[in-house]
Order: sequence, then C-alpha cells, then structure tokens
Amino acid sequence: MSLLIKNARVIDPSQNLDKISDIYIENGKISKIGEIDTADKIIDGSGLVAAPGLVDMHVHLRDPGQTYKEDIISGCKAAAAGGVTSILAMPNTNPTVDNADTIKYILDKAKDADAKVYVAASITKGLMSKEATDLEEVKNAGAVALSDDGRPVENTKMLINAMKTAPKLGLKITAHCESLPIANGGIMNEGEVSRKLKVKGIPASAEDCGAQREIAYADAFGVPVHICHVSTKNSVAMIRDAKSRGVSVTCETAPHYFSFTEQELLSRDADFRMNPPLRTEEDKKAIIEGLVDGTLDAIATDHAPHAPEEKDDFEKAPNGSIGMETSLSAGITNLVKTGYLTIYELIEKMSTNPAKILNIDAGTLKQGTDADIVIFNMDQSYTVDVEKLHGKSKNSPFKGRELFGKVKYTLLNGKIVYKD
Repeated sequence: MSLLIKNARVIDPSQNLDKISDIYIENGKISKIGEIDTADKIIDGSGLVAAPGLVDMHVHLRDPGQTYKEDIISGCKAAAAGGVTSILAMPNTNPTVDNADTIKYILDKAKDADAKVYVAASITKGLMSKEATDLEEVKNAGAVALSDDGRPVENTKMLINAMKTAPKLGLKITAHCESLPIANGGIMNEGEVSRKLKVKGIPASAEDCGAQREIAYADAFGVPVHICHVSTKNSVAMIRDAKSRGVSVTCETAPHYFSFTEQELLSRDADFRMNPPLRTEEDKKAIIEGLVDGTLDAIATDHAPHAPEEKDDFEKAPNGSIGMETSLSAGITNLVKTGYLTIYELIEKMSTNPAKILNIDAGTLKQGTDADIVIFNMDQSYTVDVEKLHGKSKNSPFKGRELFGKVKYTLLNGKIVYKD
C-alpha cells in the first residue's frame, strides 16, 4: 500500500527542509520526498503544511486508575486530532508507574492506540520521596524517562542518585520544579488577582527555587536535566544563564503560559487553574522571549484531564487543563501569526526538539522512518467547541476561542488516524 501527499509545503527541521514537495509513503515508511507521479492513495496537500507528527513530552493519560477522566485510547484519539503522534505519559497514575507490570500494561494497551505512547516512570515509589524506584527495572520494562511529575522529589539524595544514574541507562530526567513549603497549598498565582479573589496564591518563587535546585545539581554533578512546564520570568532567566555556562539543561513550556495570564482567573473558572499557575503579563512576555531566543527548547501541553463535576468548584477543583487538540493551533495563533516564531521554528519546538531530548525515533521525515505526519492548514480558523473534542474531559482553557491552524490529517505509520 502506497500513499502520496502531493504539493504540500514540507517542513522538517531535522533535515533543514522547507519546500513545496511530495511525500511518498510505502508500507508505513517514508520512502521519498520529491516529485512523485502516482500512488495507491493520494492526499492533495496544496495550500497545506506537512510536517513530522508532533511530540508531546508531557501528557497525563490517567490510565491506569482514573479512566473516567481519560484513558490511553481516548487520550491518543485527542492526540491524533491535534496532530500529535508521540506522547510521553507521566507516572502519577493509580498505581504509580514505578514498576515493570504497570509499564507493560501501558505499552500493551497503547499498541492499538492512535498515537505512540512512551512512558516516564517515577523516580520514587508512589511519588512519595521515601523509597527509590528500581531504575534498571523500569528501563528494562520500556520506560524512556523518569519524573515525579505532579510532585517534586523532596528527598534530595534520591534525586541526585537518579540524575547520576539516568544518563547511564539512557533515561531522561524531567523535573517538576516546585518548593512545596513555599507553594503552601496555593491554588493560583500569588498576586493582584489572588488578593482580589481572596484565595491563597502560589508565589513565583515556589517554581524559581525548585528550578534553581535542579540546575545546581545538574551543574555540580555534570549531568543533564529537563525542566517541565516553565512559567516564570525568573525561571527563564536562570535557565538562560545556566545554558550560557554550559550546564546541560533543557526545558519546556506549555501553550497556556504564552497565551493567557492570571487575569483569566477573575472569571472564577477552574479550567484556568493548573500547576504551575497562569502568571502575570510580565511572565508571559518572558516565556515568549525565551521561546524566541531558544532558551525554551520545547512546547508540551501538560495535558491534564478532569471530569466536569471535578472542575465545578473553583476553589476545590484539581489543577490541570487539557491541551493536545489545541496545542498546534495555539502556537500558530499566538506565536506564528503574531510574528514571534516562524512555522518552521514552531515545528522544531513541538516535534524535532522534544524527540531529540527524549532520544526517541520521532520528529523527522527522513527516508526510512515511520510515516508519522501532521498535515494542517495554517490559515484556517475555527472556534474551539469542547463538545467536539475527542478526549473524555472538556477542561480546555481555549474553549470558545478562535484559533488559527486546523489539522486536516494525522498519519501514524502511514495510516490515516485522523481526518478533519
């Protein structure tokens, strides 16, 4: 079976490629990029962009344990609808992803999904910072990364040991940077809006102190670290400084941090509550500057589904928002259409760079690789209707917003898994 994408604007930062061309796919692999005449099936790519499928390196699939919010199959349907073909699943499930059996469950279930699922195992058992996970066991079971995302690793000895051991095993540490004593149970950014609403806030310093700790360890021991969901101007500045000194640090931010500020919380809508929280206009500008100058390597969603009834109470609702179906559009609308990034640079941050950071076979259209491809119309606008989203939960901060950049097709191993 052969498939031809005809006359698309083919963008692939892994090959420094940006040109109008055809992509010929045979037996699920990319066979050739160039002028091709015919195939068993042809997709007309005229006016569309064809790029490597997006790699979302921060996703909560809630499976096992909370499948009423999301599961591996539904989460991957949402991914495909957003052009995401590779996912890094976070370990804060029930049970926690801290053993071979849970990893096997995830990987087995993902075999029939509409995206490829990679697994981040936890650094400590149950995310409790009391007992270290057997890192060799989880590596051998198929994990590609380590994270206690949802909580920072409080036991510094365990964190340092994991940071030293992970590179030897070919695992990437992705760090949730937060000082829990400073955060002190806050539910949104501490500042003007939290005071107006009379709710407890999370100071920016909670993230800053956490990020500085991981940077210091990476520097002291000469090991790499990846910092998750950067949201503050000081974290951006610290990472920029660390990179200039040769510290092996990479990082990601999420679409909500370059799209919104704490002002959205004035509506008392819990769909705008996530952790780290939406920050100030100054922080938002710093995030955008960090994306522009390369301080921020990647854009990931921190896709965190919750049931509608859980989000009903503004002050008691759990943190988190969904994002895989809107991430590309949010980037095009708020970064490309505004002139901050080119579409080539956006694809680099959403596909090529995350694949490199995780060292997975993704983020490329090179000959012989799996045909994992997103095809989209950069100029087509649409209004986000949560009732039409493909996951189980509807807690999107982009609901009702007009966005540019409509995914038309998503291909996984050369098979169409989403068509608009």
